Amino acid sequence: MLQPFGDEIWIAEGPIATVAGFRYPTRMAVIRLSDGTLFIWSPVALADGLRAAVDALGPVRHIVAPNSLHHLFIGDWQAAYPDARLYAPPGLRNQRKDIVFDADLDDDPAPEWSGEIDQVAVRGNAITTEVVFFHRNSRTAIFTDLIQHFEPGWFTGWRALVARLDLMTAPEPAVPRKFRGAFTNRSAARAALRRILEWPVEKVLMAHAAPIEAGGQAFIARSFAWLLT
Repeated sequence: MLQPFGDEIWIAEGPIATVAGFRYPTRMAVIRLSDGTLFIWSPVALADGLRAAVDALGPVRHIVAPNSLHHLFIGDWQAAYPDARLYAPPGLRNQRKDIVFDADLDDDPAPEWSGEIDQVAVRGNAITTEVVFFHRNSRTAIFTDLIQHFEPGWFTGWRALVARLDLMTAPEPAVPRKFRGAFTNRSAARAALRRILEWPVEKVLMAHAAPIEAGGQAFIARSFAWLLT
């Protein structure tokens, strides 16, 4: 259920989520902090087997929704782990007024994970403000929707055409065209990307693409070359 991805980081694949008729695989990450507590990134559906595997790693103390699009299961996790703090990205509080959040995400890591996980809010996008994380121990950058990739045949019919035009089925993971066009403040986005490119990234996790296991910093630079030039 949980697969190791590096030093003190694990990933789990969740069930397919359907949004506007498009099928998306789901993925979450679990990071064990130096105090033994767990940082849960973009939680997927909370099945019994997954919960048992997570509990075996340590106590859940931080549940993070990384952008305003990834919130489907946070209520279930909050109910299952009432002692954990729930963190909202920009825009999600107004969208999910049924959820009580404990803190907001911005460019500064919370004290509980400062020094172990860095973060940058990629602002200036009309679709969502995504908070990108960097786990220092595993040298892993964690993106959510800003970089995506689907294998040929994942989508069929007119959805396959839309996905191809949107660069969702490009030769390697890429920033979809809809997100590129939604950057209304490119200077803010460039500033965020420059900070991300300062991280010594080796690996890259994404919610909707196969992980990048090596050369992560160069991969991110290629993915955002259209923005940085």
